[in-house]
Amino acid sequence: MMESLLVRPRCLTVRRGVPMLVSPAAHTPRETKPLSDIDDAEGMRFYSSAIHLYRAAADSSSKQLGVDPARVIREALARALVPYYPLAGRLREEAGRKLVVDCEAQGVLFVDADADITAAELGDVRCPPFPCFDKFILGSTTNATGSEPVINRPLIYMQVTRLQCGGFILGQRVCHCVADAPGAMQFEKVICDLARGATVPKLLVVPAWGRELFMARKPPQPSYPHLEYSEPAGGPAEDRMLMPTTQASSDMMMVPRRFFFGPCEIAELRQRAPPHMRGRCSQFELVAAYIWLGRTAALGYGAGDEVRLSFTVNARGRADVPLPEGFYGNAFAHSVAATTAGELCAGGLGHALELVKKAKSGLTYDYLLSVADLMVLRGRPLFTLLRTFIVSDVRHVGFNTLDFGWGEPIFAGPAKCGEGPFPGVTAYFTMTKNAKGEEGIAVPICLPEDAMEKFQLHMEALTKII
Repeated sequence: MMESLLVRPRCLTVRRGVPMLVSPAAHTPRETKPLSDIDDAEGMRFYSSAIHLYRAAADSSSKQLGVDPARVIREALARALVPYYPLAGRLREEAGRKLVVDCEAQGVLFVDADADITAAELGDVRCPPFPCFDKFILGSTTNATGSEPVINRPLIYMQVTRLQCGGFILGQRVCHCVADAPGAMQFEKVICDLARGATVPKLLVVPAWGRELFMARKPPQPSYPHLEYSEPAGGPAEDRMLMPTTQASSDMMMVPRRFFFGPCEIAELRQRAPPHMRGRCSQFELVAAYIWLGRTAALGYGAGDEVRLSFTVNARGRADVPLPEGFYGNAFAHSVAATTAGELCAGGLGHALELVKKAKSGLTYDYLLSVADLMVLRGRPLFTLLRTFIVSDVRHVGFNTLDFGWGEPIFAGPAKCGEGPFPGVTAYFTMTKNAKGEEGIAVPICLPEDAMEKFQLHMEALTKII
């Protein structure tokens, strides 16, 4: 079944109240806290958007029946900001583009709203993008480089929109400099506990700043090539197909589609892998390699052009990374698989898998320190976008575990298909279910119209569009 991701529900009106700053509910330390040299990279200087859709209170016995979710979440937010007080602060830039947080309890920007629509009218909300997401989150100001202003602004923007059916939507934007996805979830679960009636935060872990662990060494000595911050070889110095630089090219029709990889599709991919790799490839590796292969062929790069797959690798839980329990900063790096378009297409799925697995295994604490060193020496550059497909696997972040007292969300996850101004360059891997109720991986892909036709031929033998 094919579905355009540009389909929107009927024209709707969202009436926002007056935005207000929510400060910690009790006194908090007044101090300045430096971010790590990974936190303040150019590629972190944006706000990550997420949306949660909730049903109305189930029945007359529910303690949430008739309760205003905006009030409940706003009050819980204020109390959660006490242990997580740096999130109520503001970023300031010092010499060398170094970011620090001034913790003065300035507050999180919060607004309540009402929409003239029901949850059912939003249609298919199994995976990103969320219909009319721009109506449910406070506006973005992303610029042409993919970053956006973060200095002296609230670090979190939160909107609670009441629906006509009694349900509600929580839309939020979190500054990526101060928290990655697992870190933001750690904070939001505390809000949930308080919203459900806890008298004090049930801190499963005490929040830990710990940013000194990812500071550059003295002197900085990058010890890896860091392809993610260098331009690929061959071909033109710009990719007009996916990163338009002129008005004519920016008017090119970009076509978005979502693809589903359930149990049958994953099993088929394993059968297509070389026999010696079938039992040692993760679902992520199989899907990422397959999409990278088909996408590269569809975009028609020259045989000698270097192409890359870049993906984030989480450092949490790794024995050699000395993260304190409760750390909520950025704890990941971009790993890169690289080859020429000709070699990738000729080598097929097996070659792509080998490259992905090799790149994924390279993350160590020394690698993260090398990234921090490079940030300091090169002015905190943005990772390259040229002939690079960037994917983030957010299936296990725990979006669907956020219960503010209204039960589990109907939809929970990123608001958009990917971050930044170039939709063809980035994509999220999210968990969803198909019409049969089978759980699998949803992948949104956005390509120029002619390239999408070619890409679909690659995909149709394996999966369906949802």
